[in-house]
Amino acid sequence: MNAFLKRFGLGTGLQGNRHLMLLASFLLPILIWAAVSYLPFIWHPKVLVEAAGGVDYFQTGMLVDKAEFADQAAQMREQGLALPQGRPANPIYLPAPHEVARAFYTAFTTAPEQRGAPWLHESLWHSIQIIFWGFVLSSIVGVPLGILAGTYATLARLTEPFIEFFRYLPAPAFGALAVAILGIYDGPKIAIIVIGTFFQQVLIIANTTRKLDATIIEAARTLGTRGARLITRVVLPGILPDLYRDQRILLGWAWTYLIVAELIGTSSGITFFITQQARYQHFDNVYAAIIIIGIIGFGSDLLLAALGRKLFPWDLAQKRG
Repeated sequence: MNAFLKRFGLGTGLQGNRHLMLLASFLLPILIWAAVSYLPFIWHPKVLVEAAGGVDYFQTGMLVDKAEFADQAAQMREQGLALPQGRPANPIYLPAPHEVARAFYTAFTTAPEQRGAPWLHESLWHSIQIIFWGFVLSSIVGVPLGILAGTYATLARLTEPFIEFFRYLPAPAFGALAVAILGIYDGPKIAIIVIGTFFQQVLIIANTTRKLDATIIEAARTLGTRGARLITRVVLPGILPDLYRDQRILLGWAWTYLIVAELIGTSSGITFFITQQARYQHFDNVYAAIIIIGIIGFGSDLLLAALGRKLFPWDLAQKRG
């Protein structure tokens, strides 16, 4: 078994178990999805018509309820007409894994059916830019303010009550106002990402800053460190690994606002692709696009986690110790 794990790069011991559990966490939902898709006795509430028989409104490829199909078959039998033929199937909104996998490939290799519609990779790139600029703008103000609020109690008492109030307001509620101020294109979309992450960012980073050992700050002040030097030489280096992890979490938060943000103003990005495909009932493409969002988000988080281990090796050593 160990040789098998080593051969496929899964490692052994605790690391190997972790990799196996990671693999299983993805395989289990896929297996359930496959079972629901391919095993008729689990859940196939529809019938895919393969031959209409004597039923005038049936068409080949049409999905009908099982009860309706059985009722029409019984009527055709009583009338001595040709019986309809069909096989169990799931609703159109639940494509099988192989259909989604095929759509995943063809979305990048086949031009969109709608003239002038963007390719999937173009939609993805547009969405990534929305996320990037929204999160960068949020961080430019949110990170310094969070550090300052966590360091100075007076600033925290001045800013945090309002931020606590504002963070309960749903970001999409500001969509109409954002469109009125910033227009109908990318401006309001970026604004929704900023609103959705900024206030959480300030509070989370302030809380992280407060966890820094108070004796370190007191010692620095005793030695005469004040103002900007206290922040840049003492506080920031002390919280940097935790600050980096906070930003990783908050970046995932920004992704959760993407779909809502892109519905504001002109539809664009991956949201436009999903809504267009759903409109034409191409649900295999819808699932493929949703999965791609997950892959990009999860993949970027894994890369950032690996980068964090390289940037802050002492933090990893402390945790192991």
